Amino acid sequence: MEKRAELVFIPTPLVGHLVSTVEIAKLLLHRHPPLSITFIIIHVPFPDPEANAYIDSLAAAPFAGRLGFVDILPPPVAAAETVVEKPAPFSPGSFAAFLQHQKARVRDAATRLIESHSESDSAGLAGFVIDMFCTPLMDVAYELGVPSYLFYTSGACALGLLLGLQALHDEHGQDLIELKDSKAELAISCFVNPVPAGAVPSTAVEKANGASTGFLNRARRFRKTKGILVNTFMELESHALESILQDGNIPPVYPVGPILNLQQQQEAGPAGIMTWLDEQPPLSVVFLCFGSMGSFGPDQVKEIARALERSGYRFLWSLRRPPSKEIGAMISEYVDLQEVLPEGFLDRTIHTGKVIGWAPQVAILSHPAIGGFVSHCGWNSTLESVWCGVPIATWPMYAEQQINAFQMVKELGLSVEISLDYRKNVGEDANCLISAEDIERGVRRVMESESEIRRKVKEMKQKCQRTLVEGGTSYLWLGRFIEDVMGNIRNEITKIEREREREDK
Repeated sequence: MEKRAELVFIPTPLVGHLVSTVEIAKLLLHRHPPLSITFIIIHVPFPDPEANAYIDSLAAAPFAGRLGFVDILPPPVAAAETVVEKPAPFSPGSFAAFLQHQKARVRDAATRLIESHSESDSAGLAGFVIDMFCTPLMDVAYELGVPSYLFYTSGACALGLLLGLQALHDEHGQDLIELKDSKAELAISCFVNPVPAGAVPSTAVEKANGASTGFLNRARRFRKTKGILVNTFMELESHALESILQDGNIPPVYPVGPILNLQQQQEAGPAGIMTWLDEQPPLSVVFLCFGSMGSFGPDQVKEIARALERSGYRFLWSLRRPPSKEIGAMISEYVDLQEVLPEGFLDRTIHTGKVIGWAPQVAILSHPAIGGFVSHCGWNSTLESVWCGVPIATWPMYAEQQINAFQMVKELGLSVEISLDYRKNVGEDANCLISAEDIERGVRRVMESESEIRRKVKEMKQKCQRTLVEGGTSYLWLGRFIEDVMGNIRNEITKIEREREREDK
C-alpha cells in the first residue's frame, strides 16, 4: 500500500484565487486517495470580505482527515502600514512585500507539518503548490528541502505572455517601460497574431512602486518551479500550450482546467432574479457583470444605461458602487440606484431589464434565457462563459484581462469586442469613457442568434465539459501531475533508504 504524502497549498487570499485553488485540491484528493493536502491561509490586514466568507465556509469541506487548513493571521495594522502603500486592498507589489514579512510564520507552520509526518508512517511532505502571486514563499520550500509547484490561476496565453516578456527583457534587452502607451506589436510565440502593447498588463510596463521589476521577478521565479499547473484545457488554448510545452526553458506545464466551483453560486441571489429569468424567452437576455472588483463612475454608468435602453434587448445588470478612498475600502452595493442611473431609466425599462447588485454568476450564465455576457474578462468568468456556452462582449479593466480579451476576440474568435484595451484607472477620466454607441454595438453583436461566434462557443462548451471526465485531456494531465509528484517523493525515499543502508554498512 502506498504511503500517504502531503502537499501544502498556499493561495492568494482573493476569492477568485481561493475558489479555484480549493477546487483543484479537491480534484487531486478525489483522484489519489494516498494524498492529503493542507492549506496555509495567509490573512492580510485589509482582506477581501468575499474571500473571508469563503474561507469561513471551508470548515465544512469534504475529505475529512485529508484536507486541512492552517490560518496565519495578519500582523497588527501598525506593522502592516509599512508594506501596504496605497488604499487598494491588493496589488502584486504590495502583496509580495507583505509576504516577505510572513516567511518565518509560513516556515514554522510547514515545519510543524513535517514534524507530524516524522512521527507516522507517512511518506512526508511532497511539496508546496504556490499561487502565482505567492512566489516569495518558494524560498521557504527551498529551505525545507521540498519542491515547489506553481498554480497559475489564469490561462496559458497570459502565462506565455508573462514568460515571453521576461525573455524579451532578459535576453533581448527590451525595456518594458517603453511599451507603456506604445503602439508597438510584439511577436510572442504563444500567440498566432502580433500582440499590441496596449494588451500587456499594466504591472509589466509601470515603473512606479517597482511594478515592472516585480512582474519580471515573478516570471523568473516561475521558471524555477518543479512544474506549473494552469487553469485551462488543451482544446481551448492548443496553440499557446503547444508553444509552452515545446519550450525547453519552461518547467513542465500541466493544463488541468477548467477549475470551477459550479455549486458555489447556485444561490438565488437578490430577490426575484431567477424567477424573472424564468419568465424570459431563451437567449433573450444580455447579462452585464464585471467581477468582484469591477465598478464604474457615474458618467460611464450613464453611457451603459443609454446603450442598453437603445439596444432594446432584455438585460440583467450587476451594478456596484466603487470603493471609497479609505484604506481597505471595497466595492459595495447602492442603497438607491436612482442616484447613479439616468433619470427615469428604471421606470422606462421596468418590463425589459433588471439592475441588481451582487450576482450569482454561474447560476445566471447557466440559465437558458441568457444570450450574451458583457464581461471584464477575468479568467474565471471567461471559463464560466465557455462552460455555459455564452458568448462574451469584452470589456477588460485590469490585471491580465486585456490579454484575455485579445485572445478571445482575435486569437480564438469566441467573443466580440466592446474594448480590448480599456483600463479602469484610465477610464475614470471622462475623456476615456466607452461611448453608448460602442457599447450598444457590442451588445447587438453578442446577442446575434445565428452568429459564427455563437456556433463556435457552443462547440467549445461541449469540448470544455468533456475535458475533466475520465479520458479527457485535463483528466489525463492531472494524472500526469500526480504521477510526477509521487514519483519525486518515491525517488527521495529511495535516496534516503540507500543513504541509511550505506551508513549501516
